[in-house]
Amino acid sequence: MSPTQQPNPNFERARDPVLLAMVRDAFLPPLGDAFATAVARYDDVLFDRAERAGGSQLLFLDGMRELRRRRQEIASRFRAQLSLAWQALDAGSPPSAEAALSSQASGLSLVAEHELESRLAVRNLASVLLRDCKPALSRLDRRLGWIAGGFELDADTNPIGPEHIGVAVHEAFATCDLAPEVRLVLIKLCERDLVGTVSKLYEALDLRLVREGVLPGTPAGARAPQRPARPADQAHAAGAGGWAEGTGGDEYSPAWADRFMQRWQETRGVMQHGLDAPGEAGHAGNHGGSLLDALHQLLQQSRELRGGAEQAAGGVQAAQAAQRPLSQREMLSVLSLLQATPNAALNAAIGDEQESLSQRLKSEVLSNASQLGMDPTSTRLDPKDEDAIDLVGMLFDVLLDERDLAGRPRELIGRLVVPFVKVALLDRRMFVQKTHPARRLLNALAEACEGNQGESAAERTLLAKVEEIIHRLVAEFNENLAIFMTLEEEFRDFLEQHRRRIEITERRAAEIQRGQERLELARSRAEFELASRLEGRQLPQAVAEFLRNPWQHHVTLALLREGEVGDVFVESLELADGILEEVAEAQRHIVGKLWLQNWQPGLRKVFSSIGLHGDAADAAIGALHDTLQAVADARPELEKPLPELPAVTLPQPAPVERGGIELVAGTDTLDFDNADADRIRALPVGTWLDFVDKEGRVQAGKLSWISPISSRLLFVNRRGVRFCVASPEELAVMVRLGRLRTHVADDGAFDSAMQGVIERLDVPAVQEPVTLH
Repeated sequence: MSPTQQPNPNFERARDPVLLAMVRDAFLPPLGDAFATAVARYDDVLFDRAERAGGSQLLFLDGMRELRRRRQEIASRFRAQLSLAWQALDAGSPPSAEAALSSQASGLSLVAEHELESRLAVRNLASVLLRDCKPALSRLDRRLGWIAGGFELDADTNPIGPEHIGVAVHEAFATCDLAPEVRLVLIKLCERDLVGTVSKLYEALDLRLVREGVLPGTPAGARAPQRPARPADQAHAAGAGGWAEGTGGDEYSPAWADRFMQRWQETRGVMQHGLDAPGEAGHAGNHGGSLLDALHQLLQQSRELRGGAEQAAGGVQAAQAAQRPLSQREMLSVLSLLQATPNAALNAAIGDEQESLSQRLKSEVLSNASQLGMDPTSTRLDPKDEDAIDLVGMLFDVLLDERDLAGRPRELIGRLVVPFVKVALLDRRMFVQKTHPARRLLNALAEACEGNQGESAAERTLLAKVEEIIHRLVAEFNENLAIFMTLEEEFRDFLEQHRRRIEITERRAAEIQRGQERLELARSRAEFELASRLEGRQLPQAVAEFLRNPWQHHVTLALLREGEVGDVFVESLELADGILEEVAEAQRHIVGKLWLQNWQPGLRKVFSSIGLHGDAADAAIGALHDTLQAVADARPELEKPLPELPAVTLPQPAPVERGGIELVAGTDTLDFDNADADRIRALPVGTWLDFVDKEGRVQAGKLSWISPISSRLLFVNRRGVRFCVASPEELAVMVRLGRLRTHVADDGAFDSAMQGVIERLDVPAVQEPVTLH
């Protein structure tokens, strides 16, 4: 997004300065006062934190003193930043919060990690404000843009929106000498204290603008739809059986479920399978029972296909007729036994990609029933219980196979299988409600484990917390689903830290790539300037060595620091041309000239840039002078070499972790579709693609940055680490070879795995297309 929008051509006629002043006075002073009041209490909070901070106690005490000393300045900077953003709107140029927050890095310098942490924290603050105030804010965007001159304001350009409030919080503490952890605590406190105030201000301002007649057709103050009861509450209301058919509102409908239901109706026929009428069963969120019924029928068909011959012989039916189904209470008792006691066969199945967890689970349930006094030969699984085991087993099969889970992370996630079978028996709505607490916990734990081999202290700490959460779940979960919500909320803070580290890593990868490309460009330009001056010339050895070594290094650094328009770069070219002109004069044997007299300041700058100063620089310049004199006198034996120069190297980018993706090179000779290359060029930052290596393994990559220099695209993995940098043409070749495809969007590990379950059950064409579009 550009830093500012272009003013409306009718700006002066459309804007209403009286109403703009009213909005400013109704919002900025109260918010500034609320911020100042909140900050005035934070020194006490930091003091309390210091008492519990252990080794970080001094950091919080220092922060407390700094906060008391600069309290007025902090409040003033907050007000000033909001006022500055408002003035930009008032002048007809709505400001960009992102541009204000993300200053451009100079040279090869990187943004400090604590600064990135602070930016991420205020972005999170803004996202919380946006989430809680979204209805009123969307109306305010339209009304404020209207009275400001017909602008289309959004989260980035509304000067009183959450993004700009986040920028103001960042700027308020920017000059304070605070430890990074103290700064993050203060930003989190601001998030807690400002949400209520900002929400009330938005609602009051929206109503006031309506009373003033601003866009009266836009509803004001409308209540948000009542939020459906949380899954844990619904499960409790449903009782121990938990097989109720309703699932809540549309917001709970997973994307894979809608795709599956649409395809199911198309291929099976709605009335044939006893589902809802066409047009009513398409959304799982409204018709969870329909989805669950369809899944049940799909599982039944799958079992019939796997055991068709045996079913046809009647052996299975005869055996089942003599067996009674295990009651749900008996099932839960057996599963609790499996949950509490490590099971070698089940653990082996979790570690074996070739074995079916579903089949192993069913076998272990029946065999362990004998420990509770039940005869395995006279009992069988209830069909609906078998559905639950099949779905959970297949879900974990897909999850463990398709996510980057190996070693300890795979073992940890595998320990969740039995608890999740119990959840499926108690509340099968887990499969259709996006916000079900069990699936939220699984998503969080899978995100923390994926690609995490404990290579850093932070990753080891995160894995230890995952292990603690899973241990508590296995030890404490009986039949109360509330524990999933409790553990997910407890784990959330750890996961947020993990996400911040990933975002910092991703931003660092982009900065490193940007620096590398600027370095490549500078080197290329310096080599071009050198080659164009050496072509067709016979130069004395000392002059040629000077141009190839210290001068080329000096020019490269000048391009990095100032670019082509910088004085140092221009002066360097003039220096080289001047020296070459004097070489030409010497080769014409001009006598009596004071060689290099006019170029000594420039020569000293060049030698200084490689660490040659004082007498050493004088000796190097003397060698050049004597060499030119020897050429002029036609005495080659008197030419002098340059003294030994310091070993210099240009700045190098940090080493980059490779992800095993080898690019297809030679795009000038390999075939690719220009339409694919054009689509790749148009991909927005944040797009995920699937990269397929030579062994067929798939790794998702996020488009993190597009080079303004080379137009190459930088992709990072789920840990934010760079693993692919390629041109659109190289990527188009990979598309042609089937090694690059659209990433199927999902809402987390659970939904992605459920999509895989549907595909394994062989429903035609429910998966997303694999070509780029």
